[in-house]
Amino acid sequence: MMVCGEEIRANIVKILALPSVPGTAASWADKLYTCTYTLPGGALVLSVKQAPDPDAAHTYFQDLQRSTVAATPIEGLANLGFPAFQTPASAIFVKDNFVLTVDAAALPETLGPNHVTRDAYAYQVATTVLACWSE
Repeated sequence: MMVCGEEIRANIVKILALPSVPGTAASWADKLYTCTYTLPGGALVLSVKQAPDPDAAHTYFQDLQRSTVAATPIEGLANLGFPAFQTPASAIFVKDNFVLTVDAAALPETLGPNHVTRDAYAYQVATTVLACWSE
Protein backbone atom coordinates (compact mmCIF):
# COMPACT_ATOMS: atom_id res chain seq x y z
CA MET A 1 0.00 0.00 0.00
CA MET A 2 1.08 3.54 -0.66
CA VAL A 3 1.88 4.49 2.98
CA CYS A 4 4.81 2.07 2.71
CA GLY A 5 5.60 3.12 -0.86
CA GLU A 6 8.73 4.60 -2.38
CA GLU A 7 7.39 8.16 -2.60
CA ILE A 8 6.47 8.31 1.09
CA ARG A 9 9.79 6.72 2.08
CA ALA A 10 11.66 9.29 -0.02
CA ASN A 11 9.77 12.14 1.66
CA ILE A 12 10.51 10.77 5.13
CA VAL A 13 14.22 10.66 4.23
CA LYS A 14 14.09 14.20 2.81
CA ILE A 15 12.15 15.79 5.69
CA LEU A 16 14.50 14.37 8.32
CA ALA A 17 17.68 14.50 6.19
CA LEU A 18 18.32 10.81 6.89
CA PRO A 19 21.47 9.21 5.46
CA SER A 20 19.50 6.19 4.18
CA VAL A 21 15.98 4.88 3.67
CA PRO A 22 14.48 3.60 6.94
CA GLY A 23 13.36 0.03 7.32
CA THR A 24 9.64 -0.72 7.29
CA ALA A 25 7.35 -3.42 8.58
CA ALA A 26 3.82 -3.78 7.23
CA SER A 27 0.73 -5.60 8.41
CA TRP A 28 -2.91 -6.02 7.37
CA ALA A 29 -5.62 -7.02 9.85
CA ASP A 30 -9.31 -6.17 10.27
CA LYS A 31 -9.27 -3.77 7.29
CA LEU A 32 -6.35 -1.86 8.86
CA TYR A 33 -3.11 -1.56 6.91
CA THR A 34 -0.17 -0.49 9.08
CA CYS A 35 3.32 0.52 8.01
CA THR A 36 5.91 1.10 10.71
CA TYR A 37 9.06 3.01 9.82
CA THR A 38 12.13 2.35 11.97
CA LEU A 39 13.71 5.78 12.38
CA PRO A 40 16.84 6.67 14.36
CA GLY A 41 14.79 8.11 17.25
CA GLY A 42 11.98 5.53 17.30
CA ALA A 43 9.04 4.27 15.27
CA LEU A 44 6.76 6.26 12.98
CA VAL A 45 3.48 4.43 12.39
CA LEU A 46 1.25 5.12 9.42
CA SER A 47 -2.06 3.30 9.21
CA VAL A 48 -5.05 3.32 6.90
CA LYS A 49 -8.41 1.98 8.05
CA GLN A 50 -10.58 0.87 5.14
CA ALA A 51 -14.29 1.29 5.81
CA PRO A 52 -17.09 -0.17 3.66
CA ASP A 53 -18.16 3.31 2.50
CA PRO A 54 -17.52 7.02 3.18
CA ASP A 55 -20.26 7.23 5.85
CA ALA A 56 -18.69 4.36 7.80
CA ALA A 57 -15.27 6.02 7.48
CA HIS A 58 -16.68 9.27 8.88
CA THR A 59 -18.28 7.38 11.78
CA TYR A 60 -14.99 5.59 12.52
CA PHE A 61 -13.15 8.93 12.33
CA GLN A 62 -15.63 10.67 14.66
CA ASP A 63 -15.45 7.84 17.19
CA LEU A 64 -11.65 7.99 17.06
CA GLN A 65 -11.67 11.77 17.53
CA ARG A 66 -14.03 11.55 20.52
CA SER A 67 -11.92 8.87 22.19
CA THR A 68 -8.52 10.47 21.55
CA VAL A 69 -7.06 12.57 24.35
CA ALA A 70 -5.98 16.05 23.22
CA ALA A 71 -7.67 15.76 19.81
CA THR A 72 -7.83 19.17 18.16
CA PRO A 73 -9.64 19.67 14.84
CA ILE A 74 -7.51 20.76 11.91
CA GLU A 75 -9.49 23.52 10.26
CA GLY A 76 -9.35 25.93 7.35
CA LEU A 77 -6.92 25.37 4.53
CA ALA A 78 -4.75 23.18 6.76
CA ASN A 79 -7.24 20.30 6.55
CA LEU A 80 -7.04 20.26 2.73
CA GLY A 81 -10.83 20.02 2.60
CA PHE A 82 -10.98 16.77 4.60
CA PRO A 83 -12.19 16.12 8.13
CA ALA A 84 -9.03 16.00 10.23
CA PHE A 85 -7.68 16.28 13.75
CA GLN A 86 -4.31 16.37 15.41
CA THR A 87 -2.75 15.55 18.76
CA PRO A 88 0.68 16.55 20.10
CA ALA A 89 2.08 13.49 18.30
CA SER A 90 -0.30 12.50 15.50
CA ALA A 91 -2.42 13.61 12.56
CA ILE A 92 -5.61 11.89 11.39
CA PHE A 93 -7.50 12.54 8.15
CA VAL A 94 -10.53 10.92 6.53
CA LYS A 95 -10.80 10.71 2.74
CA ASP A 96 -13.41 8.72 0.86
CA ASN A 97 -13.78 5.43 2.73
CA PHE A 98 -10.33 5.58 4.34
CA VAL A 99 -9.00 6.99 7.61
CA LEU A 100 -5.29 7.84 7.62
CA THR A 101 -3.41 8.02 10.91
CA VAL A 102 0.19 9.17 11.24
CA ASP A 103 1.45 8.43 14.74
CA ALA A 104 4.78 9.94 15.79
CA ALA A 105 4.31 9.34 19.55
CA ALA A 106 7.35 7.05 19.80
CA LEU A 107 9.65 9.70 18.32
CA PRO A 108 11.53 12.44 20.18
CA GLU A 109 9.72 15.76 20.71
CA THR A 110 11.75 17.34 17.90
CA LEU A 111 13.18 15.65 14.83
CA GLY A 112 15.78 16.19 12.16
CA PRO A 113 18.21 19.03 11.54
CA ASN A 114 15.38 21.59 11.55
CA HIS A 115 14.02 20.38 14.91
CA VAL A 116 10.52 19.75 13.56
CA THR A 117 8.02 18.99 16.34
CA ARG A 118 6.31 15.59 16.37
CA ASP A 119 2.89 17.08 15.62
CA ALA A 120 4.25 19.15 12.72
CA TYR A 121 6.09 16.10 11.40
CA ALA A 122 2.99 13.89 11.63
CA TYR A 123 0.99 16.56 9.81
CA GLN A 124 3.67 16.92 7.11
CA VAL A 125 3.81 13.16 6.50
CA ALA A 126 -0.01 12.92 6.43
CA THR A 127 -0.33 15.70 3.87
CA THR A 128 2.38 14.04 1.78
CA VAL A 129 0.34 10.83 1.77
CA LEU A 130 -2.85 12.71 0.90
CA ALA A 131 -1.10 14.50 -1.97
CA CYS A 132 -0.19 11.09 -3.43
CA TRP A 133 -3.60 9.52 -2.78
CA SER A 134 -5.26 9.15 -6.14
CA GLU A 135 -8.36 7.17 -5.22
